[in-house]
Amino acid sequence: MNWYLKVLKQYADFNGRARRKEYWMFFLINMIISYALAFFPLLIDLPELAIVSTLYSLALFLPSIAVGVRRLHDVGKSGWFFLIVLIPLIGAIWLLVLFCTDGDQGPNKWGVNPKIPNTELDDIGVKEVQ
Repeated sequence: MNWYLKVLKQYADFNGRARRKEYWMFFLINMIISYALAFFPLLIDLPELAIVSTLYSLALFLPSIAVGVRRLHDVGKSGWFFLIVLIPLIGAIWLLVLFCTDGDQGPNKWGVNPKIPNTELDDIGVKEVQ
């Protein structure tokens, strides 16, 4: 949950790098919440509450793109590379491969490696590992 909150704290921050764990934990929690908000109104037979799911998706659109751009920075790609998803099928597959690839070791053009040995979450994060 800390990774999810970290992404929300960096709501529209397109600078820096995001490690795989940060991206995929945000993705997982976001999907769980999205599906819960989409299907809960159907379970209690109040389909007009489905608007909540739409509002949630709109609210998290910008942080989702921001963490994706930071993830691309971690593998040494520009944030504009995110637009490759517009190429049918191949673009989405290539973007998935990049999101699953380990980040550059050491600093790159967009900052230091977020896998610093002493910290589990970086300066905006919640805790430090001793």
